[in-house]
Amino acid sequence: MNKYEIVKKIEAFAPVETQEKWDASGWLVDTGEENINKVLFALTITKQVYEQALKNGCDLIISHHPLFYVPLEYRKINMYCAHTNFDKAIGGTTDLLLRALNFQGKPYNDFVRIVEIEGEMNVEFLRLKLLHISPKLRYINNNDIEKIRTIGFCAGSGSEFIEETPCDAFVTGDIKFHTAAEADKVLFDIGHFESEIFAVKALRNITGIDEKEGLIADEKSPFI
Repeated sequence: MNKYEIVKKIEAFAPVETQEKWDASGWLVDTGEENINKVLFALTITKQVYEQALKNGCDLIISHHPLFYVPLEYRKINMYCAHTNFDKAIGGTTDLLLRALNFQGKPYNDFVRIVEIEGEMNVEFLRLKLLHISPKLRYINNNDIEKIRTIGFCAGSGSEFIEETPCDAFVTGDIKFHTAAEADKVLFDIGHFESEIFAVKALRNITGIDEKEGLIADEKSPFI
């Protein structure tokens, strides 16, 4: 397999030039060898993921999260990531989260989607629905709201969009204490990992690589 042809498919879906200015999407490590045998798809490149790649004979890791610093010992394997460019893409991380929940949303900005409910939805119904993908979710309802009509979604760390998004409830990860304490909306912190893990198989599907040559990393949330 030609690694550059593989990456072209990802960049056709999520152009690398659309990434945020602070991001590090693209080639993290390019060994110079064009042809590869196996790819490991992962959410995050950790020591454990890197060791899985070595153990399984993978010579390319494709991840969602970038490494802003690549340790010297990691530079034996090609590494490529699609981060905020994949978040922004139609069919990217937040759209994948909505699909997993059987919701359809409309873009509010590059990162946020809004789901409009026909009639009303009980907050408890939404909580139970989210529990299916995030058993340890955190739930904030300072005003004891019982019914909602609109829900904002942002996979990953989307708390910066909570106030500006016109919605009754907001679903994301990594909500901080003061954001939660001051919230007027219903908030659900479903976890960064849980909200974005769907990106891993999606990246493999985009490349068209089969399960034999495209392995999925064994990963879990660092929070126990």
